[in-house]
Amino acid sequence: MSEEKINKKHNKGEKITYSSSGVDIEKANDLIENIKPIVKKTQRPGADTKIGGFGGIFDLSYCNYKDPLLVSSTDGVGTKLLLAIDHNFYDNIGIDLVAMCVNDLIVQGAEPLYFLDYFATGILSNEVAERIIKSIAEGCIQSNCALIGGETAEMPGLYEKKHFDLAGFSVGIVERDLLLPSKNIQEGDIVIGFPSNGLHSNGYSLVRNIIKQKNIKTSLPMPNDSKKTISEVLLEPTRIYVKLILDLLNNIEGIKAISHITGGGITENLPRVFPNTSINAEINLSSWDRPEIFNWLKSLGNIDEDEILKTLNCGIGLIVIVDPSNAKNISSYLNKINENHFVIGEITNNKKNNSGITYKRD
Repeated sequence: MSEEKINKKHNKGEKITYSSSGVDIEKANDLIENIKPIVKKTQRPGADTKIGGFGGIFDLSYCNYKDPLLVSSTDGVGTKLLLAIDHNFYDNIGIDLVAMCVNDLIVQGAEPLYFLDYFATGILSNEVAERIIKSIAEGCIQSNCALIGGETAEMPGLYEKKHFDLAGFSVGIVERDLLLPSKNIQEGDIVIGFPSNGLHSNGYSLVRNIIKQKNIKTSLPMPNDSKKTISEVLLEPTRIYVKLILDLLNNIEGIKAISHITGGGITENLPRVFPNTSINAEINLSSWDRPEIFNWLKSLGNIDEDEILKTLNCGIGLIVIVDPSNAKNISSYLNKINENHFVIGEITNNKKNNSGITYKRD
């Protein structure tokens, strides 16, 4: 067949466009216009929160820091997204996204400044996207963090029709001499834990596997909690600790280190702030009541205690290590502001335990 005949054959039929290939630019433009009022609510000094440009801008001169360091963090929500998709519930998932990033900033003593998101999907639903971005904005408001930009990517063929992924990027600021963790963590220091909202955003591959294998209907009431369904408990948003910790750091002395308890549980995350391997934390598992969701999953999946402690947060979402001479002042201040907390252990010398964590029960 001649080249001319081949070209004529291939030129027959409808013209191929970006839209017919599955990417609707006009719909994406409409989304940007619709979310502008939502994003504007996150405005803070240094950021005007205007979106639609090539890059977000933040003016550090508004921060009034003397010798600042910038701290950056990026994270996602993981397979918790699949539960949100299955239940058509997107009103908390953006809070999860922000929390996973800004909680990692605050543990280093850094005040979150701004946030950017990346939303990738197979087919763009503006209704779903707006709900997600609204919840991202809510997370930013909870952490006084400006949403200064983001990216919406429509990628048919890479994601299934209703599926999507989220990633977040955040930047914070801290004075150089106040950067955490400090290097003087030592024997006798007190370990204080703050309660989580539930599973937060880690361990959901394990959770989904248990639900699938045991054929659990997540629309049923949560055992021992008839006020909520199983899905509602599993989709509780990750708690944002930013304002609490900034309040503590600005008003109370003696905080040496902070640990965000994410994937890996207390077992993996607390030792990350230790200055060396000679440090051990002795954690009393009787010092707080483990929320029912963890006990239910442990029983349902026949999960070993060691496994659940190194996979899920087990009810403690954030830990601070404090000087013993300041521990009572910190506890008194937390009681004054009605902040629930638990003295869950203390720092000891690591003579035998290579993991850096020893568990006990009274």
